[in-house]
Amino acid sequence: MEALSGLLTGDHAVEEVVVATVDLQGRLVGSAVSPEHFAREVLTDGLGACTYLHAVDVDMQTDGGYPRTPWYDGFGDLRLRPDLTSLRRAPWRPSCAVVLADAFWPDGTPVDVAPRTVLRHQLDALAAAGLTALAGTELEFLVFRESYKRAARRSWSGLSPASRYNIDYALFGTEELDDLTRRIRRAMADAGIAVESARGEVHPGQYEIVFRYAEALQTCDNHALYKTTAKKIAAASGQALTFMAKYDEGEGNSCHVHLSLRAAGGDEPVFAASRETSRSDVAGMSPLMCSFVAGQLSCMADFTLLFAPNVNSYKRLAPGAFAPTRVSWGRDNRTCAVRVVGSGTGLRIEHRVPGGDANPYLAVAGMIAAGRYGMEQGLTLEPGRIGNAFTMPGLAPLPATLRDAVERWRSSAVAHAAFGDRVVAHLAHAAEVELAGYEGTVTDWERRRGFERF
Repeated sequence: MEALSGLLTGDHAVEEVVVATVDLQGRLVGSAVSPEHFAREVLTDGLGACTYLHAVDVDMQTDGGYPRTPWYDGFGDLRLRPDLTSLRRAPWRPSCAVVLADAFWPDGTPVDVAPRTVLRHQLDALAAAGLTALAGTELEFLVFRESYKRAARRSWSGLSPASRYNIDYALFGTEELDDLTRRIRRAMADAGIAVESARGEVHPGQYEIVFRYAEALQTCDNHALYKTTAKKIAAASGQALTFMAKYDEGEGNSCHVHLSLRAAGGDEPVFAASRETSRSDVAGMSPLMCSFVAGQLSCMADFTLLFAPNVNSYKRLAPGAFAPTRVSWGRDNRTCAVRVVGSGTGLRIEHRVPGGDANPYLAVAGMIAAGRYGMEQGLTLEPGRIGNAFTMPGLAPLPATLRDAVERWRSSAVAHAAFGDRVVAHLAHAAEVELAGYEGTVTDWERRRGFERF
């Protein structure tokens, strides 16, 4: 409330408050209201928003196939209730405030399919076991010299990356990226989101900004704000950037997720071992952490839809793309799907399956659900992989296509138990809508291949 008062009054009072929720694609959607209306009514009563917001595809189109379709209730309103812990000045415009909101049906029950609610349910289950989750996301993007409007006129092809060659860790070659990325970092820092590191990446025009870890829900809120901020600042600069998993035949955009657990109400690092073990691969890892990692491996193929939700996601998860295609774990091994890094209080997993297009709330919810399954079942952790897990024989494969992932997700008893039948069906239908749109589209590749020669 003190933060709210500071934003709404004084010499630098905001002009409007954006009340936002997150759709299935991880995008911020909502409405701007006056500060007076926010303080008088929205803060206590919530804000009305159409029920279709969590049942749309990337084009904001909906259909009657979702378990609770907006057609059923005549496209009525749900209520967005602001979570004041997320309130801050909007990184993209300091004269505006932004607050994330939880979605509720008119009868007061949570919208169970809303991504923020899906994650909250997993965090509540962790809390019931006396645990809390900390997370950090490493999100990559590609920057182009062209604006979004110009990119659209070119059908988003033939664009010029903002660097000409591989600038992974390079200190020279980033000159055409420096001004834009500096403004993005400053905007996020001014909004109270701590920047830890930034560097060029492998694909021409590719960059990564890493923010300090936080409680899992806060990290996902920051992630969503960051994507919106980066695109708005790029657009204002006459440039375009994309977080899509795979823009072309080059390296894709990843979103590696770092995750650890603590004892609720304290800072006890429950992943760290209190005694020695005879296995060198799990040295320093507690039995709880071993079961948590085993759960990731056991559920990874079933939950891939949560990490790779689009047709394009699987162009990144392909052989030779330096992204996981098989289920594996290892100590400080970037060829594994789960990389265990750090020690002591910094001991954590790095989940390397999600791409830049992943919805962070759903991805982190999937990791927590998988870890809970491993802990509750007391799963034994297989030996960590040493060497190149990309080509190692005998490893279980991840789904190779979105259709494969949907089938695994729909038929997963663990998914139904962890998320509920309606959430499973809702996310599966969203993926089927994506597939239908793709399969009904004639692509440039088909025209180039067959226009003259067939």
